[in-house]
Amino acid sequence: MSKVVDITDKLSFDTNPVIRIKNEEIEVQSDAETMLKIMGLFGGEKSEVQASVEAAGLLFNEKDKKKIKKMGLQMKDYMKLIETAMDIAMDSEDRQGER
Repeated sequence: MSKVVDITDKLSFDTNPVIRIKNEEIEVQSDAETMLKIMGLFGGEKSEVQASVEAAGLLFNEKDKKKIKKMGLQMKDYMKLIETAMDIAMDSEDRQGER
């Protein structure tokens, strides 16, 4: 008989994190498959801007992409949104703003 190791207690089955901008909440897709795809984008030959645009396509669902588009964010703010989303998805964000 093979050995069985149960790691259930070592895993966190958390829900996706959410970023609040004014009165809007944007859900960040933080599953492992999405994050691995995103990490691959930044390790290749693509520019940071091109990789960031593709990452945003993976990080946010269609409903939230529409919310973001309606906000009309400036480029620096859009990049900050993507950076923050990646940080909280990988649990490396400073949690001061957490509710």
